[in-house]
Amino acid sequence: MTASAKQRPADCPCGGAAPNRRDGGKPPRFADCCGRYIDAGAAAPTALELMRSRYSAYVLGESQYLRDTWAPQTCPADLDVDPDAPDAPRWLGLQIKRFAPLDATHAEVEFVARYKIGGRAHRLHESSRFVRGEDARWRYVDGDVSDR
Repeated sequence: MTASAKQRPADCPCGGAAPNRRDGGKPPRFADCCGRYIDAGAAAPTALELMRSRYSAYVLGESQYLRDTWAPQTCPADLDVDPDAPDAPRWLGLQIKRFAPLDATHAEVEFVARYKIGGRAHRLHESSRFVRGEDARWRYVDGDVSDR
């Protein structure tokens, strides 16, 4: 199935998450937000925008986009994000806690992603590391998961 034939949400799953942004604002349109990167192939200009697009890719089950935006040395071989799988998480929202550009090629993004599995609520709180490659594209490297 081509990207254009896939059912896409009107509102972007990332909700336009940004540091210090409070919920309640109207989310951006998917085509104007993460759709530019997932479907149209544009390069995310910052690690923050890449983080948001990767969250949206998890929501939509876009495993190829996740692989393409993951540093090859840390990308798992068994990446499976089928949103229709019986034990798949149902993603509920993204909150960006902190965005820290470290230099021209390194950045960190701290986020909380809320989700449910089997009716039980969970949250993933992670500080993610990103690197910009020689091709000028940002990629996810790894992250530290927190219990706080």
